Amino acid sequence: MSVMHIPGHNHQRPREVTLQEIRDLMGNCQLCPLGATRTNLVFGVGNPHARVMFVGEGPGRNEDLQGEPFVGAAGKKLDSLLACAGLTRDEIYIANVVKCRPPGNRNPKPEEIEACSPFLREQIRSIWPDVIVCLGNFASQFVLRTSAGVTSLRGQLYQTGHFVVCPTFHPAACIYHSDWQPLLEDDLRMVGAWLAEHPAGGEA
Repeated sequence: MSVMHIPGHNHQRPREVTLQEIRDLMGNCQLCPLGATRTNLVFGVGNPHARVMFVGEGPGRNEDLQGEPFVGAAGKKLDSLLACAGLTRDEIYIANVVKCRPPGNRNPKPEEIEACSPFLREQIRSIWPDVIVCLGNFASQFVLRTSAGVTSLRGQLYQTGHFVVCPTFHPAACIYHSDWQPLLEDDLRMVGAWLAEHPAGGEA
């Protein structure tokens, strides 16, 4: 995982750089055209020492207005699904592949993901979670460095370096494809089982 240089740090190690330092570095980011159309930059929210980090796609309308990820319908659905993994919202950290809402909730473009991705990498390095849950295609493809779709990737855990990665459906997709929700629930139960088998502070 390539490392962005953070002012005041040389050869920064995992967990050395704080989330606030990364947010300060983003400032009023205009690295891609999404900066000109957003209401708020949606950096991320949650426990800075989380064992489980969720990575979504990009902010929707409610997220753009409030400046927080997963506060709309998909967020409410995610909150209810976390119990499948034995987790609560205050135990996890949530961020997106892009920090600004694509107009009309369209898919983020490759150049937008490329511009934003160094900040997500640094968020992951700052938190250094045990598990990364990738919600949807864009997060799964970014974290696993693959072009495969989440439909073929989901249903198993992947070890990539330090991290155990769980690619699964985005909660928003399950609003429109109700038959996907049981599969998302199964994936989250798989995460919960892994966490139970690998308690914090134990050998991974």
